[in-house]
Amino acid sequence: MHRHVTTKGPKGHAPTLTACFLHFDVCFMLWVLLGALGIFVAESAGMDAAQKGLLVAVPILTGSLLRVPLGLLSDRIGGKRVGVGILVFLLLPLALGWRAGNTPSTLFVLGAMLGAAGASFAVVLPLASRWYPADRQGLVMGIAAAGNSGTVLANVFAPRLANAVGWHNVFGLALLPLTIVLLMFVLMAKDSPDSAVARPVSHYLEALKQADTWWFCLFYCVTFGGYVGLSSFLPLFLRDRFAVSPVTAGSLTALAALVGSLARPLGGYLADKVGGARLLQLLLLGIALTYTASARLPPLAIMESLLVFGMACLGMGNGAVFQLVPQRFHVEIGVATGVIGAVGGVGGFLLPMLLGRLKQSTGSFGPGFLVLALFACGALVSLQALVAFRSGWRLSWRLARASRRLGEL
Repeated sequence: MHRHVTTKGPKGHAPTLTACFLHFDVCFMLWVLLGALGIFVAESAGMDAAQKGLLVAVPILTGSLLRVPLGLLSDRIGGKRVGVGILVFLLLPLALGWRAGNTPSTLFVLGAMLGAAGASFAVVLPLASRWYPADRQGLVMGIAAAGNSGTVLANVFAPRLANAVGWHNVFGLALLPLTIVLLMFVLMAKDSPDSAVARPVSHYLEALKQADTWWFCLFYCVTFGGYVGLSSFLPLFLRDRFAVSPVTAGSLTALAALVGSLARPLGGYLADKVGGARLLQLLLLGIALTYTASARLPPLAIMESLLVFGMACLGMGNGAVFQLVPQRFHVEIGVATGVIGAVGGVGGFLLPMLLGRLKQSTGSFGPGFLVLALFACGALVSLQALVAFRSGWRLSWRLARASRRLGEL
């Protein structure tokens, strides 16, 4: 029992934080790899707009659903073991993609398997979080989650490599960074001593009974769902709407994704300074305005500027949400992270599905962006109501944590 610290937690572990960043980075790269190669894959398989949206959405959905059980498993047996397991499993879909055919059924199976990469979020963020005190959670969670920069790597390199060696061989080449990160994670990552005590499953699932869990799910559905959904769908959108080349579409997507990725730790840092709820309100407003302007489908230069600004708001919004989560949850942070991340990922699944299906039925991407704007407005109104009518919102978190600690003594 002496290994579980309740009054003074660890003060940090840089190798683990670095390993978590690398794990999330390579996993995020693989999670959106089908989206980065979507133009090549969809054209070789002869897919329509709705099928294209589904193809890039499938990995997002499976990865999101896996976040809950793997987040719970990491709470039970340790984040390092689960993290290693994810990386080992991902060797299989990459090998399949390297040698697979072009049939839609094979591609959807491949996408479902690649979805395991998306579960990295629910494992490595708690693994890093438990090493650091509450007043550094925004920055630390932002640094670890800045691994969503893997989106940039996928969109910069995958289309160029596909042009040079064919899209199948891109999956084979991706085995190299995956293997390197696997070895580094094994050598560098370490579970915090603050997570040594296993508890009954019912203890962790208490997070599901808390209303705050589901509010965080709503906000993360907008911010992270928007980031990962756009990162996967933008190459197809830019190709269909503006007739740009696959490489140009990838480069424009990479620029927007890079801004969003760099903005995440900035959002966590600013949330530490001014408060996550206050910052998130401003960002949700910016997201809603961006979608509204994008629905007019302006010329490419203006659209790209809107996308860059929107991705910056989405990235900072991700950091703001996860500045709040570790303050609300402690022991059950793995399952809470898993649930919130899962719902956020479902938002990322629905976004390309929505844009693809509305484009198929209306002939325009505009209505899809308007629906996204309305959803962001709904999240903003909900957050404002929480802040305005639940003055003891943040105080209740501290009291709940204190009560749990007294019960453990």
